[in-house]
Amino acid sequence: MQFNLIKKEEFDKVRALDIEWSKKMQLFADMTRYNTLVAVKKAGSGHLGSSLSVTDIVTYLYLNEMNVFDVGLDSPDRDIYFSSKGHDVPGFYSFLYAIGMIPEEKLLLLRRLNGLDGHPEVRQPGIEASTGSLGMGISKGKGFAWAKNYKGYDGHVYVVTGDGEFQEGQIYEAMQATAHQKVNNLTIIIDHNKYQTDMRVEDVNNIEDLVEKGEAFHWHVERIDGHDYNTLKETFTKLKGITDKPKLIVADTIKGKGVSFMEKPDTETVAGKIYYNWHSGAPADDVYVKSLEEVSKLINALTGELGIEKINIPVNEATNKVSSKGKMEFVKEAYGETLYELGKTNENLVVIDGDLSADCGLRKFEYAYPDRFIENGIAEQDMASMAGGMARMGLIPVVSSFSSFLAARANEQIYNNAGEKTKIIYTCHFAGLIPAGPGKSHQSVRDISLFAALPNMTILQPCNAEETKQVVEYCVNDNEENSMIRLAIGPSPEKIELPEDYKLTVGVGAELTEGDDALIIGYGPVMLHEALLASRYLQNVDYGLKVVNMPWLNKVNTEWIVELTQNYNKIFVLEDHSVIGGLGDRIMDSLVQAKALDGKEFKKIGLSDYPECGTPWEVLAFHGLDGMSLAKSISGNDQLEED
Repeated sequence: MQFNLIKKEEFDKVRALDIEWSKKMQLFADMTRYNTLVAVKKAGSGHLGSSLSVTDIVTYLYLNEMNVFDVGLDSPDRDIYFSSKGHDVPGFYSFLYAIGMIPEEKLLLLRRLNGLDGHPEVRQPGIEASTGSLGMGISKGKGFAWAKNYKGYDGHVYVVTGDGEFQEGQIYEAMQATAHQKVNNLTIIIDHNKYQTDMRVEDVNNIEDLVEKGEAFHWHVERIDGHDYNTLKETFTKLKGITDKPKLIVADTIKGKGVSFMEKPDTETVAGKIYYNWHSGAPADDVYVKSLEEVSKLINALTGELGIEKINIPVNEATNKVSSKGKMEFVKEAYGETLYELGKTNENLVVIDGDLSADCGLRKFEYAYPDRFIENGIAEQDMASMAGGMARMGLIPVVSSFSSFLAARANEQIYNNAGEKTKIIYTCHFAGLIPAGPGKSHQSVRDISLFAALPNMTILQPCNAEETKQVVEYCVNDNEENSMIRLAIGPSPEKIELPEDYKLTVGVGAELTEGDDALIIGYGPVMLHEALLASRYLQNVDYGLKVVNMPWLNKVNTEWIVELTQNYNKIFVLEDHSVIGGLGDRIMDSLVQAKALDGKEFKKIGLSDYPECGTPWEVLAFHGLDGMSLAKSISGNDQLEED
């Protein structure tokens, strides 16, 4: 596959042209869209739909309204722009490349180690705020704007939000406080492309009427076509005269703008719902080429209309190479299938989703039991407390969302529910370090500690599909307290083979390999794969490493752990988490209380800093969590090599 960008020199030529200004903006934006497609395809993942929908707004702001080119990025008097939703950062990076703030080699390292983060991070040039965890942007923008007023600095603050993001409660807290505090040097622009993850906003959790809501919070509100440059100019000119209120622009946009088939979602026959296919992920080779061809036609049509020299658009062709991949296992599929089967006989089982039904493997349950499936939208605190009320009425609610958002944002609500001694199942998807491409806002490496401090809570992470089935069945049918199920979201690097006739037993793990020199205990498909790799590398130098799967992250059977470790002087716990507050702490406590650690080496291996962004193998190696790094660390032999 080829990954060639439209060069910055071509953008410089366009900016220097003496042509009708709105056509110049459109040409610049479409060229940026072309590069966005290239960057996301090269990365292998990213968010195209929202990147393409907001490109015209970003282009207009930077090239017409903002003063950053005049005063410089380091000036306290600069205008400030950032995206609250953060999914659109591939498009923003492409724009920053076009204006010379990011080099070409960096743009082609989107979602790679030492490249560009999958969601905005302030360590990258031109990024004013780290975002990606939804709902925070207006509050953060208010902070920038208030500080400017307090310190007497010039400059305006512009924040783009998603429309689905307006389901988060913090948005409304911020709007009310902004108006009350008279922070009027702030403009919020809603990229209202009508879709959130893969469904229409109005079908998930309708946020309309946004104009009435904004005005009710005492903001000045305008609703416009977010792709019309003349309308954008008229609107921002008008807003300069509004100095007694904060400003809200509801910009009606098209998700996937510029690529016809990305602009038009497919119609799903099930339940009459419409789904959007281009929220995240990289397009297939043929789709990639087709997308670039469409955007190229737009660019060439504009240059022809304007009578100017054609833009030098690079060739990007499919290589027609077919990569062979082994069968991949997704534990989320086993999770969803098990819930579906349990739902046949348990009418008290109810699933609440946070706009992630497809990502969390819930579609089958959603379609089969629509009266027991609640699509609650991007509102984690509301979901958790709603589950609390359901549980008090005798239902068994399953709250399902990404771990980073559910574990932290709704932790107070989860604590409150736990204190009522009811039974709720919280399923934390996208748990752990991998995939690392989206960046640290999505890498959940503190969730075990957040749940482990709660009484009346059982925490489990299965290693394969069969164990996932047993975990879900245990939590629904047998466990009498709250459960947190921690699930990896990506394909398992290998199918972890458990012993024959394996049966989930409270506080007890399963031995996966034999070995007399050291013992390593891990959990989940990602880290157990690396532990098994380490064991294989060490076999080559006659070093025996016993690998143990331990799905119980906060319950350890003391008799079992003492017997398991008694013949080992070197004990390691491999965390897909911070080294603080994970399984290692729980095992160490058990061994200390049993006085079974005397004279033994005990080490927790995990994260001691923020997780890095990149491909799985890059990030695991960076943190010393890949199989070879583990083998060297465990054996003390730095000369180990792969066969």
